[in-house]
Amino acid sequence: MTEDADDSEEGLTYAETGVDIEASEAATAALIGAVGEFEGDYAGLIDIGDRYLALATDGVGTKLLVAEALGDYSTIGIDCIAMNANDLIATGVTPVAFVDYLAVETPDDETAEQVGDGLSAGAEQAEIALIGGETAVMPDVIKGLDLAGACAGLATDAELFDGEAREDDLLVGLPSSGIHSNGLTLAREAATMNHEYTDPFPYDEERSIGEVLLEPTRIYREALAPLHAAETHAAAHVTGGGWTNLSRMGEFRYVIDDPFEPQPIFEFVQEEGDVSDEEMHRTFNMGTGFVAALPADDAEAVADELDDARVIGRAESGDSVEIRGLEL
Repeated sequence: MTEDADDSEEGLTYAETGVDIEASEAATAALIGAVGEFEGDYAGLIDIGDRYLALATDGVGTKLLVAEALGDYSTIGIDCIAMNANDLIATGVTPVAFVDYLAVETPDDETAEQVGDGLSAGAEQAEIALIGGETAVMPDVIKGLDLAGACAGLATDAELFDGEAREDDLLVGLPSSGIHSNGLTLAREAATMNHEYTDPFPYDEERSIGEVLLEPTRIYREALAPLHAAETHAAAHVTGGGWTNLSRMGEFRYVIDDPFEPQPIFEFVQEEGDVSDEEMHRTFNMGTGFVAALPADDAEAVADELDDARVIGRAESGDSVEIRGLEL
């Protein structure tokens, strides 16, 4: 990443642009404490006898504002399904069905059709059924639109990852498709300091800045079968909080010595916003969207079976994430 951004103390941070990860996590903990605990770090699990029913819910976030600026809502449905399905996959759960909730200021057929096209494409990628949804018109509450949803999945006890890495596990990583659907509050602020969304992207002038920001979130459905066939201990979907998500796999020192290269959008955001290396890695996936912890032999086998996976690091005794000279 850029040397100037690494040395700067004045650059943008996620908290300064309006999203404080620590405050958000505290609020979530308070909500969970009020309604009662549930199993699973990425999804709620219900024992229904011979298997578990899992539920996850999430939305698209402020990526919607980029879609609004471009008048292109055709891919945000993929993001909505991805953010939910990937959470289930990180638990070892097979996603099976999705229901969406679209809240709008004013109903618009063309926008709704674009959203539906994205949801259909996402459902095909995740190999799930769309089983309906709800559209609410709320001009007093919503400006523009908001899209969220819930994904249901199933897993046997043997298929569920126990959620706890082991010391000396190897970490198998899969690359992201780009910025995915988190950190957009910071990314948008940085990207529009000196540019419009419609400006050519400096690293690929055939696309606009907005189009690159809208690159859909990758869905990691293809990873499930090899992970189920192996002794997978835990997995992490690298979303809000960036690389600190690895701590969800247990208290270890995660040494990442061969991460995937960040896509150019990350360098653009960092340079435009003068964002520090640490803030970038605490906010974004930085090129790697999914990580699993397995014994060495299983890790190598999974990495060999998946086309673009590789071993990116290991788990050791400690309590940190070490990547690109940073300790998070």
